[in-house]
Amino acid sequence: MGSPSPADQVSRRAQVLAGHLRGLQTSTEPSLSPSPCLQYSPPELASPPPDFNLSDMRKLMDGHNLQDRDWLFGLMIQSKLFNPRVAGGRVFVSPDYSQSMEQQREMTMKRIHYLLDCGVFQEWLTGRGPEVEMRKFALHEVIGMYDHSLAVKLGVHYFLWGGAIQFFGTKRHHDKWLRDTENYVIKGCFAMTELGHGSNVRGIETVTTYDSKTGEFVINSPCESAQKYWIGGAANHATHTIVFSQLNINGKSEGVHAFIAQIRDTDGNICPNVRVADCGHKIGLNGVDNGRIWFDNVRIPRENLLNSVADVSPDGQYLSAIKDPDQRFAAFLAPLTSGRVTIASSAVYSSKMSLAIAIRYSLTRRAFSLTPNQPEVLLLDYPSHQRRLLPLLAKTYAMSFAANYLKMIYVKRTPESNKTIHVVSSAFKAILTWHNMRTLQECREACGGQGLKTENRIGHMKGEYDVQSTFEGDNNVLMQQVSKALLAEYIAVQKRNRPFKGLGLEHLNKSCPDVPSQLTSSTLRSSQFQTDIFCLRERDLLIRFAAEISQLQAQGLSREYALLQSYQLAEDLGRAFSDRAILQTFLDAEAAVSSGPLKSVLSLLRSMHVLIILEEDASFLRYGYLSPDNAAAIRKEVTILCSELRPHALALVSSFGIPDAFLSPIAFNWIDANSWSSVQP
Repeated sequence: MGSPSPADQVSRRAQVLAGHLRGLQTSTEPSLSPSPCLQYSPPELASPPPDFNLSDMRKLMDGHNLQDRDWLFGLMIQSKLFNPRVAGGRVFVSPDYSQSMEQQREMTMKRIHYLLDCGVFQEWLTGRGPEVEMRKFALHEVIGMYDHSLAVKLGVHYFLWGGAIQFFGTKRHHDKWLRDTENYVIKGCFAMTELGHGSNVRGIETVTTYDSKTGEFVINSPCESAQKYWIGGAANHATHTIVFSQLNINGKSEGVHAFIAQIRDTDGNICPNVRVADCGHKIGLNGVDNGRIWFDNVRIPRENLLNSVADVSPDGQYLSAIKDPDQRFAAFLAPLTSGRVTIASSAVYSSKMSLAIAIRYSLTRRAFSLTPNQPEVLLLDYPSHQRRLLPLLAKTYAMSFAANYLKMIYVKRTPESNKTIHVVSSAFKAILTWHNMRTLQECREACGGQGLKTENRIGHMKGEYDVQSTFEGDNNVLMQQVSKALLAEYIAVQKRNRPFKGLGLEHLNKSCPDVPSQLTSSTLRSSQFQTDIFCLRERDLLIRFAAEISQLQAQGLSREYALLQSYQLAEDLGRAFSDRAILQTFLDAEAAVSSGPLKSVLSLLRSMHVLIILEEDASFLRYGYLSPDNAAAIRKEVTILCSELRPHALALVSSFGIPDAFLSPIAFNWIDANSWSSVQP
């Protein structure tokens, strides 16, 4: 049969159209009518009353210093310096990011002086003991929830500059510098990173020599790539800096050492032979004056060498009890550990902020009706929306327990625990900051267009926190360090024929765990299964990694080149170690809770945390720890867990203990906050 003619096609279309029109005229279906204006309904009306105690959950999550946290929240909310504004009948506080870079820096300094006058920084450097350090961590976390610039500026001064003097210095340095640093009389910065070297600290190019005739060190930037770069506080405010430099004594390089150098006088003038330039506008943290520093044969007293690890005698002899250059270099990286601890912890609180805002919004914002003339559906009642946010909520709970554990082992550190702290802080810093950036992005998208508004915080926080993935150690490099440490431990155990001890690797002393061939719902939610499969992955990847390195070395490659070639296994192993260690912190927190509703919801969160990792990490299928059928069972179980966590969502974010003023208008009555009256003078 041939194709219909153009005339036939026109006739056919006319008949179809006429039929449609006749159908509309005789239809008995109810017609669609405009729905009444939307009314805001609080999230509490879309959620059952919590069946666990919110205060108990907050104690478990924050872990310490709740009263100190709430005291600082109050100080910030009540002060005009923290930019209070009214929206929807509520007061919110957050920085005015529409200000110029210069104005934001000025406001950061004003806020620091206000907090100083209120006694916030008391004993931050002159106090001693775990209680003092935990209070410092708690208050720093609260400051970061308000403004990451403010937290970073203080972190550089107290944790890096002050921490370097504490760790690298001796009594003469402590007596001279710590109290004035704590009282912000001296404003310090930390000059380690250079234009040409970031993660590779050992390769920095700044050179310091010793002049025995004058008893002075001479610091020099010999080339442009040796300029100190991204130095927080250097552009405008810092009076002094810790300079990391190669130390050259009598023509021999003794490696990287730390020195105190003055870069400004008390009037703010740049010191002779020092050049400072601004790093300029950034995608975030514009309240921090990042700068660049060049040293043109700057002379400093011999006493300004931080000499806890090594010293130089008046006549120019190099002295150190640590003869191994590698061990000496490792000792100089100690302050970075405290930096990683604070970064990991602040990343968790950023995730909490974004989830609290996004989940509250999803319990009040509706979209689309499933049937005509029926109310639109709440965002969080869509299974797809639950799957976007609730797994991230569960993982944030896990990350919170991990951060608390990291802080605790740090404040209780001993010389014997330094290796563990280095490995755990490197792993957790990477995992927690990656999680934070993913959470911020998902929460931004889950809030739709409202997520783009700076006043709603989440979108802007992405730019503010993005730097965490690379400063104080690039995350990918840190994960390589974790894997190298695990490999070294494995080789040592094999050589000495002794059991594993430390880093949580004791499970390798036992027989290899078995994973059932068929995974039921009860098995998937079992803490034993969850522990077993994480331990199985870590064990197998460590053995594979060691075997691959050995094989490459047998082919003639150096150990260093073999490690480079095995980067994919190294990354998988680093994540396996981190996931197993984080799960253990969750189990420990859960074990401290008596049976009841709180323990039950923690069990749901733990299962969600583990199963979403099993679903998303390809290594479980790649290396055969899960079959495709079991992977499908896990995917189904995650959906079920989402529906079970949905009634608890509001209570879980309320347990974060974040004051309403620290959230944003879309977390509350976003209709009133955007009403016409809100724009009237």
